[in-house]
Amino acid sequence: MSITTAPRPWGLDRLRPYPSVTVEPYTTVILDPDTQVAVFLDQDGLVVEMGKHGTSKGTETRPESTNQDSRNDSDHDQDSEQD
Repeated sequence: MSITTAPRPWGLDRLRPYPSVTVEPYTTVILDPDTQVAVFLDQDGLVVEMGKHGTSKGTETRPESTNQDSRNDSDHDQDSEQD
């Protein structure tokens, strides 16, 4: 009986050390009661601007059974909006 060595998993060649840790410029997060938006504060209680981001929404029509064999029809639409 011979013992064979298992092949090395391919993913091990792709592993790299984690990047260095980044210290965030804020110490506290509060919720603004009027806007329901998170506000980031530094150690002195001053607001830290965290950058802007947009919002998006998407819609999609579901395929309906319109063919004779009752399978889903692959024709459907997708739509998205972003600001």
